[in-house]
Amino acid sequence: MQVQIIEADLLNAKHAAAVEQLLDEYAHAPLEGGQGLAQDVLARLVDQLQNASMRLVLLAKVGDTFTGIAVCFWGFSTFAARPAINIHDLAVSATYRGRGVGSALMAEVESRARAADCCRITLEVKGDNHDARRLYSRRG
Repeated sequence: MQVQIIEADLLNAKHAAAVEQLLDEYAHAPLEGGQGLAQDVLARLVDQLQNASMRLVLLAKVGDTFTGIAVCFWGFSTFAARPAINIHDLAVSATYRGRGVGSALMAEVESRARAADCCRITLEVKGDNHDARRLYSRRG
């Protein structure tokens, strides 16, 4: 299975729809509360992401299907006087989990962090999210 990673163009209707769909699917997961995103959040999500100047939104595709997303934010380490990046959300559509999509997203974040001379990549994960913890452990 060939996974392609692209940076989301939030002005592109297909990319914007994929961002909304993937994040809403992620929010429907039991570990995230199972409720999905509120309609008012969905209504303003892409516009607010567009206004977030330090954002990096990556989409994973298999063929013509958007299969995963990484929403990251650039930061800065005062201790290292270098940029840093935080993975705020990383989600893979349920039908594509365990097929390398999450690893491909993580590899692209790492590649971009190295290119920007970042001193670190950070993320947070719930203790009971065992699948995500395994992915993150494998990626180091």
